[in-house]
Amino acid sequence: MPNPQIFARVIEQELHCTITFPSGKTVTLSGDPTGAHPQADWEETLRKNPALVSNAWAYATLSHQRLTLSTVDEQKAAEKRAEAHRKLASRLASLVDRGTESTRDAWCSACFARTEHMKVQQPKAQIPAWLCDACGSPTIPCAAPSCTHMAVRGPSAASTPRYCAEHRHDIPGFAKAEARMEDLSDYRNFLEYDKPHLSRVTKIAGLSLAGVALATPAALAAAPAIGGAIGSLIGGYSGAVATSYGLALLGGGSVAAGGLGMAGGTLVVTTVGAAVGGTLGASITNAYLGEDKSFHIEMLRGGSGVPVVVCNGFLTEQDRGWGGWKDMVTGRYPDSPVYRVHWGSKELRKLGLLIGGMTAKGAGAGVFAQLASSAMRVGPQKLAPFGPALIAADLAKNPWHVAKNRAEKTGVIIADLLGRTTADAYVLVGHSLGARAMVVAAQTLGTKKDGPQVEAVHLLGAAIKAEGNWETLATPVTEAVYNYHSSNDPILKNVYPLAQGSQAAAGLKGFTPVPAKLENVDCSVPVTSHSGYFNEVELK
Repeated sequence: MPNPQIFARVIEQELHCTITFPSGKTVTLSGDPTGAHPQADWEETLRKNPALVSNAWAYATLSHQRLTLSTVDEQKAAEKRAEAHRKLASRLASLVDRGTESTRDAWCSACFARTEHMKVQQPKAQIPAWLCDACGSPTIPCAAPSCTHMAVRGPSAASTPRYCAEHRHDIPGFAKAEARMEDLSDYRNFLEYDKPHLSRVTKIAGLSLAGVALATPAALAAAPAIGGAIGSLIGGYSGAVATSYGLALLGGGSVAAGGLGMAGGTLVVTTVGAAVGGTLGASITNAYLGEDKSFHIEMLRGGSGVPVVVCNGFLTEQDRGWGGWKDMVTGRYPDSPVYRVHWGSKELRKLGLLIGGMTAKGAGAGVFAQLASSAMRVGPQKLAPFGPALIAADLAKNPWHVAKNRAEKTGVIIADLLGRTTADAYVLVGHSLGARAMVVAAQTLGTKKDGPQVEAVHLLGAAIKAEGNWETLATPVTEAVYNYHSSNDPILKNVYPLAQGSQAAAGLKGFTPVPAKLENVDCSVPVTSHSGYFNEVELK
């Protein structure tokens, strides 16, 4: 039987992608070369396989972008990614072409939904195969004895044991992932695994590799669920169109190529916030908590009011206890239970040591200002001893960017856990990078229509950019977002712009523009240090 053929071409400024199946059946996708929502003359079988449509369209868009990118490196990268999508689309087309009427109802380890799986008629020498009706990913029964779930089927025809998401510990449990917690302190029970870990070789399919732009077929196999979540949230689309849109965003390693660049991993996690409180959200939380072993939520006290969740940043992190929050929080919310999020100890420690070292070496405000003003004009090697670390091009070695990305991921984890509780509302309070985490948590939780409300957000010395469209932060909040800022904060005044390319922090000047329900509170007179908010600010 011949292999499927997939071709992409532009006809009168419209991009076309033709899939010719081994049986001779042909399907054509068409759309704007710069867009990500193709139309298709598909049949019912294709309508049930967004994975094939998504990957074929990603191949087409990347093939077109390869011809329009400005540098050779970008062209080669786009070509490589296009080929990865083509190979997977070809593999999926072969399976779709051999679909049968036989189905089984089971949990899918690719999209984490309970759905129908269509059995594929396989040659005798190959292992069995099914296709998930929801995401289109190839599946196979879990190799664990008596397990009724479906695992993600690998590309190889060899009989390699494949385990479901439960037995791979990609997820605590399919059924419990949709369950609700009576109290936030019950989160540890939610994170306990229902089944033994039978596979220690691979991590969560698609998610752990999403930050490298889905560069390998192994990651692409589970990509439709991720692409669909992103497409629904960012583009407002649904079904296969949402999947195509999301996968196109993920399809490039650089922004110029239509991808998410180095920010891809963080943006993937953030935008999949649409799934908070659900099975997909549980897999995201599970994957990233595996990266941050220090993450835990400490209950500081009980109460009957609206629960308050606080989160520290660098230079103010403490191992346990109130850590400066008690008077501020209890004075404003005397009857509320209070929880404290601990996160990123490794990242915050490295960043704190760097900035503490700068101070210890006598790098006062004048030196900081000089570094910030010269960072964009001279090479990092010509800056003061600690400057290069904050503006390192290699983001994996840049302590600021590593800690910043960890804060954003932590925000999504917080939102997912809050979204699993039965509480009606929460108050979020954060300082420095902890404020950044709370901004992401509020934005992410705001995407969950049936989740807890965010009553108020209090941000102290927020290490996040001042300028931007902050409607997504303010609109979902029922009361207001209060941003306490100080122009005399030396860290945000001198270090932040050095790390962020002369960008101003919201904790220094306030957010701009200021949407409804967002209030900038100027604390410049009493607050003269980055940790001065704790002793000098009363929450509004």
